[in-house]
Amino acid sequence: MNRRCLAEVFEHMQPLKTKRLMAVLAVCLLFSCVALAQRHGVGGGHIPAHGPAPVRNPHPPQENRHFNDKRGHPDAPHVHSNGKWIGHDTGPNDVRYHLDHPWEHGHFTGGFGRGHVWHLAGGGPSRFWFGGFYFSVAPADFGLCNDWYWDRDDIVIYEDPDHDGWYLAYNVRLGTYVHVTYLGA
Repeated sequence: MNRRCLAEVFEHMQPLKTKRLMAVLAVCLLFSCVALAQRHGVGGGHIPAHGPAPVRNPHPPQENRHFNDKRGHPDAPHVHSNGKWIGHDTGPNDVRYHLDHPWEHGHFTGGFGRGHVWHLAGGGPSRFWFGGFYFSVAPADFGLCNDWYWDRDDIVIYEDPDHDGWYLAYNVRLGTYVHVTYLGA
């Protein structure tokens, strides 16, 4: 090939190189944003290593409380990627989580924490299930789980150290959690 032919070939290849370069840069930017969001964000597959610690200095419950402690965080109780549980701070005397008969239907024995991810199989806040186990969300928390997919979200159950008869159901997709009580198998 002569120089003129080579020059024409390279001239036609230049837009392809530019498009490929832009595509590669876009993919790199996307992965960088996802990594940054997971590092500082909430949800996206992060599973806390353990549940919250017992509350030492309880805060009184507030009506119309907001939980979005940082820009981009959900307005629901959630867990930061560093393991900090936001919203679990009212302590054992919170009347919203008082049960006259704690563990009325027995204790949940299916497993707790990050090694036990459960796939929701149906229902809604008043009664949902997975793996043959049935639960109900605390009435005070009904409005905090409006964006849960009751037929497909993955959740992890943690023991609640402050409220007898309650567990914490953590939504892996959203990074949010609600109080739930066990209804039996």
